[in-house]
Amino acid sequence: MKTFRTMLKTEIKLSLRGMDMFIFAICVPLVVLIIQGIIYGNRPAYPDAGYTFLEQSFSALATISICAGGVMGLPLVVSDYRSKGILKRYKVTPVSPAMILVVQVAIYTLYAVVSLMLLYFTAKLFFGYQFRGDLFRFLGGYLLVLVSMFSIGMLVGGVSPDTKIASVIACILYFPMLILSGATLPYEVMPSTLKRVADVMPLTQGIKLLKAASLGHPADSVLAQICIMGVVAVACTVIAVKYFKWE
Repeated sequence: MKTFRTMLKTEIKLSLRGMDMFIFAICVPLVVLIIQGIIYGNRPAYPDAGYTFLEQSFSALATISICAGGVMGLPLVVSDYRSKGILKRYKVTPVSPAMILVVQVAIYTLYAVVSLMLLYFTAKLFFGYQFRGDLFRFLGGYLLVLVSMFSIGMLVGGVSPDTKIASVIACILYFPMLILSGATLPYEVMPSTLKRVADVMPLTQGIKLLKAASLGHPADSVLAQICIMGVVAVACTVIAVKYFKWE
């Protein structure tokens, strides 16, 4: 545990020094929330809708940090550490090379949790946001989305031959999900063609799951989303473990 804490402190400092994750995982979702809050406030999301635009958007914005850390940050760090021989060198030390992967997952989880808390308190204090769903369902769904996105990132980082390939794959996955999954542009306002494209993306299903939990919709209305996210998490984890390249 002492080794884990020491490595965690060191890796957090390195991550904050780069500022990339601080900007994309913390600042971006918060800025989008503030802009949407100023523009829409507590207006109904649609005519006769039983919820506001902010209530609809909160869950989607909460996934931006997960997506940034899991799909963009994690694979780049893993592939970079492998290409520099860092993972290989850990094999000849008492510390398992898997420890640094656990530390990275912990760091991006912290980013996601901090982002979620900032979004909630900003929305509540400045825009009157009210969470009226089931908290435990929401947290369970949030954990499932986090595990699914991180499993994708670990797969990409673990099997990519080098950092450049990992970066290309991460960008191909990250930016379409950021724009089209409903994380920034609401899914409900998309034309039918874009919705069909968005429905292919796992993050879209995760956002639907979190929206249902935060708005108090029945759990059986998102059983398909739960199954999809679970399958993604299991499949990507199994493949990542089986084909992970340590050097």
